[in-house]
Amino acid sequence: MILEQYHNTCSKLSKRLTIAYSTSFSWGIKAFASEYRDPIYSIYAYVRVADEIVDTFHDFNKTELLEKFKQDTFEAIKNGISTNPILHAFQRVVNDFNIDIKLVEAFLKSMEMDLFASSYLRDDYDKYIYGSAEVVGLMCLYVFVNGDEKKYKKLEHSARMLGSAFQKVNFLRDIKSDLTDRGRIYLPDVNAEFMINNENKKKLEKEIDQEFHEAFIGLVKLPIGVKLGVYSAYLYYIMLFKKIKRLDVDQLLNKRVRISNYYKFYLLLKSVIEVKVLKLT
Repeated sequence: MILEQYHNTCSKLSKRLTIAYSTSFSWGIKAFASEYRDPIYSIYAYVRVADEIVDTFHDFNKTELLEKFKQDTFEAIKNGISTNPILHAFQRVVNDFNIDIKLVEAFLKSMEMDLFASSYLRDDYDKYIYGSAEVVGLMCLYVFVNGDEKKYKKLEHSARMLGSAFQKVNFLRDIKSDLTDRGRIYLPDVNAEFMINNENKKKLEKEIDQEFHEAFIGLVKLPIGVKLGVYSAYLYYIMLFKKIKRLDVDQLLNKRVRISNYYKFYLLLKSVIEVKVLKLT
């Protein structure tokens, strides 16, 4: 195909962007069978650019930039091409795997919410979580099942729960930077007047525990080519969550919980053993 070089170059750029912004996520993708890697890199790179617009482009008109990004996204998906390499790689995944356009719309809606909201009441919080995290998991699920709608429906709920759990763990880990750098609080019904405390932290942790449980039910049913990568990410977030649960709010507001690269490698080996040797089912 005459565009093959362009397709490949755009995919490589999406991979480079993903690796630059997330070593943990990149490790998980590397554990996928080769046919899944480029599409997932392309999804992550796309959502990363949108996230950067609302989180770091402080010296520019974020509203205009996000609106342009949104218009360019839908134009790329409609036309099947874009001169923006990240958008081009993403539209290929959307079109090749028949990803529901409503998922893309929900994601961009949550990015718009980030432009104007510094805290969320419960209903808006749930909508934000759905658009910012759950739909990303659902986009990946379309790739995992190769666009098979029947298989997708069976695993949809677990994929949503996994995305939600990951996002909420990130929120607890990043409380300090979200408050100081972005002026936001990503906990339901918590704002500047009603600050986070250990009681509402434990309430959110209870939600996360349940979501991890429901996510695992679907995780073990994923295709073998992606199970190892998803399970390694699952173990990473479980360990991160355990460390967060041992800390109180004041400690979280003073330091960012991390998992060392050594321990990440250990978790990857543990995943290999449990998935391939013990045949996780």
